[in-house]
Amino acid sequence: MSEWTKPIDTGSIPDDGSHFDVIVVGGGPAGSAAASYNAMNGSKVLLIEKHVWPRDKVCGDAVGGKSLSHVKELGVFDLVESTPHYVVDSILFGSANGAEVRVMLPKEAYAKMGLQSGFALPRIQFDYMMFKRANEIVRENGGAVIQGHGVTEIIVKGEGVTSIISGVKCKLGGRRSEEPELTYTSALTIGAGGYNCPVSRTITEEIHQEPHRDDKHFCGGYRQYWENVEGLAGEEGQIEIHFIDEVLPGYFWLFPVGNGVVNVGIGMLISEQRKQKGKKKSLKKIQKWVIEEHPRFKHRFSNSTLIDGSSKGWQLPFGSPRKNAPSHQPRRSAMAGAMCVGDAASLIDPFSGEGVGNALLSAKLTAQHFELAKHSNGFTNEAAEGYMVALWNLLGKELSNSTKLQRVMKWKRLTNWFVKKASKKPEIGIMMSEMIASKDTQTVLWSPWFLMKTLLLP
Repeated sequence: MSEWTKPIDTGSIPDDGSHFDVIVVGGGPAGSAAASYNAMNGSKVLLIEKHVWPRDKVCGDAVGGKSLSHVKELGVFDLVESTPHYVVDSILFGSANGAEVRVMLPKEAYAKMGLQSGFALPRIQFDYMMFKRANEIVRENGGAVIQGHGVTEIIVKGEGVTSIISGVKCKLGGRRSEEPELTYTSALTIGAGGYNCPVSRTITEEIHQEPHRDDKHFCGGYRQYWENVEGLAGEEGQIEIHFIDEVLPGYFWLFPVGNGVVNVGIGMLISEQRKQKGKKKSLKKIQKWVIEEHPRFKHRFSNSTLIDGSSKGWQLPFGSPRKNAPSHQPRRSAMAGAMCVGDAASLIDPFSGEGVGNALLSAKLTAQHFELAKHSNGFTNEAAEGYMVALWNLLGKELSNSTKLQRVMKWKRLTNWFVKKASKKPEIGIMMSEMIASKDTQTVLWSPWFLMKTLLLP
């Protein structure tokens, strides 16, 4: 039995009515990290996960350099390295006209810059290790961890925008279960329950009457695992992102995850997907056509095997700035008594679709903004405002630049021209390499001098 397929013993369930300093709703990477960071900061934490481990999470499976710094801090890096994974040394970008550019991510050069190229491994492995470590940290610091319990209600005291979230109610098996409901209170509740997180919905829709969902900023994703895809053998090498006609304005990806297995998928903005015409409107049908009939890919899958049960779809809330946002960017993610992290705070990169790095960053930030001595009677509105401002100050420029890149990729001719140009000019590849590893470098792309010197001049 593989390490990540074993059950995780989370101990006894806390008594109904127990009080904690921090309650974390959701045990994925964002929730596990938030629980760990806050427990390490001296808080008594309750971590609630609705599923029972091991469990799968649908994703592209890439874990980038930004994520690995947090993974190291939490004591998970060695666990990741000890299990099967794929080391990403480059990214191959393909355009609709067949042009390709391979952007190298040399480990030695990245190490000198203090950067890492990243790994790719199934989320069933990565999430397992993050949760297992969180279980250890939380319980070592006097907290508790619950599996298999779905949150049925967010407890709110007061009315309107002056109200405060003060805990949760949950049940074994979730809302429709016949099991008794358990109530837990806290000074802070952290929402880490993904794109449909009940804490996030309470903050945005119920308390502030602001939109939680906007299809212009929500992406649909569809993923399968295939074995023996041509050109992607080994345990180190490239991952591939292809901007092809049938998927634009999204992309088709091929991410090896080790042991000859490749994560194959499609991502597309939901608002754009709904504009598609014809029989291949669903992502499932589009992907089937690309694999079986697309002239550039069908031969690569001719001797490949689809892993049974691996075909799954999901949604990704992008961190792209909203026009005429009613409050905070990308949307309100905190209030008195609560903060949200990761997908629950809509922090997925609009260009790459990667969300783990931003999830872990936001998780660490919650521990910096929740001060036990100061907030023992409740996390304040003032502190909530501080968290949201700090979050956007850290990620706003990066997410805004990624949004620009996302929009550029809608223009097929421009994408074709850029990829063709990049394949012939090494300095563009170097810039793209640095941009992918350190998003601060994305700002270079929008410099008029860079555009003139690098793209327009021969």
